[in-house]
Amino acid sequence: MQYHFPENFLWGIASCAAQTEGAAFEDGKTASCWDVFCRLPGSIRGGDVMDIACDHYHLYEQDIAKMARMGIKSYRFSFSWPRILPEGTGRVNQAGIDFYHRLIRCMKSYGIRPLANLCHWDIPYALQLKGGFGNREMIRWFGEYMDVLLDNFGDEVDLWCTFNEPIGIFVGYAKGVKAPGLRDEAYGRQALHNALVCHGEAVRRFRERNIAGAKIGIIVDVWKHYPVRPDSEEDRAIADYYNECDGYGMILSPLLLGKYDEKYLTYLKDHDLSLDIREGDMELIHQPLDYFGLNYYNAFFEHADEVREREELKKKGHPQHMKMVHHPEMITEVLYMLVHKYQLKTPIIISESGIPELDPDHGPMEDFLNDDWRIDYLEKILQGVYQGLMAGLDIRGYYIWTFMDNFEWEAGFTMRYGLYYTDFETLERTPKKSAFWFHDVIENNGFERED
Repeated sequence: MQYHFPENFLWGIASCAAQTEGAAFEDGKTASCWDVFCRLPGSIRGGDVMDIACDHYHLYEQDIAKMARMGIKSYRFSFSWPRILPEGTGRVNQAGIDFYHRLIRCMKSYGIRPLANLCHWDIPYALQLKGGFGNREMIRWFGEYMDVLLDNFGDEVDLWCTFNEPIGIFVGYAKGVKAPGLRDEAYGRQALHNALVCHGEAVRRFRERNIAGAKIGIIVDVWKHYPVRPDSEEDRAIADYYNECDGYGMILSPLLLGKYDEKYLTYLKDHDLSLDIREGDMELIHQPLDYFGLNYYNAFFEHADEVREREELKKKGHPQHMKMVHHPEMITEVLYMLVHKYQLKTPIIISESGIPELDPDHGPMEDFLNDDWRIDYLEKILQGVYQGLMAGLDIRGYYIWTFMDNFEWEAGFTMRYGLYYTDFETLERTPKKSAFWFHDVIENNGFERED
């Protein structure tokens, strides 16, 4: 079957400053909360740090040239807050400003449209020492940061994003597996609320500028959980918890409906938790967006007996190795949920999808370069996107995570999502089969697949 996408469909690639740039302490940049978290023993698999990462800071020109040869139409990058404002507020680091001017100019010289993300979790450590997102002052600091970016790049960038995956903030403050490594559920839930208000404050300041043709949105990842047995109250309760109280519902409900879901509010009450929600917060969070970015990777199916078994093994100290089963086809159902349950009326961009190789002991280069299984997964994702388009959903673009293997947060360098293979010793980038596949998809504005 031929899958042909709309004219001017935006084919893109997504990345993140902290995971690719390196130059962690060069040219005036100070430590981010992730630079510090990497150095906490046991935080990152293999003890990896992001000091060099892919060295995109120095090698961006060759990277952008490779993207151009692939046919990429848009590059989603993020600004490094501590590279722009080393203390988080106040003094602006001109060297950081100059780097992003060079990066954006390079993109545009190849006809690649920038999609600029303000925050991909790596806030200045100077602000983390003051409480980070748990401190309500963060709303003012984030607004100041937005003003600096608009002052310097408002006439160069027409696609803006306030946050990528704000759930990562909750995980880092409540569960400890991401920076800053805190394990305080109450603080984590407040930090997430404050981050959503930061989003609203950034949108407000953006609207004040009235920049002709510029658009702003947010990117949310949806890992939806389903009951294995829909008639089982236990299975449904587990899925509801992960969706509404530990996942996307905590973000989508206030963002798109202007209120927290009743199941979430009941959970907070039952667990003696509360949020400091101030007058005007929900209105600020619930401002209209120009587009909505959906990150989709997978779906999960919950069976109460299996959950209990995992918990018992965990209590006995056994490692939890769940075999990942991938469900790329469920993206269509998630798209329908956004429109029907959450009443989304703005255009949608699929802002990330991808699948990794695991490389604990490395292996033959051919095993990484011949990634037919990745192509199969990505085609199934695109089939689901196409179904949404045929159903009348307003989907404007599709971005793959990611251009090259990089630093994958707590997994360090052991998880490879890239269309290009990165040798982290020589920093050489080598295209995988999926890079050539994506080139053909872009060139043909679609693909053919036997169903």
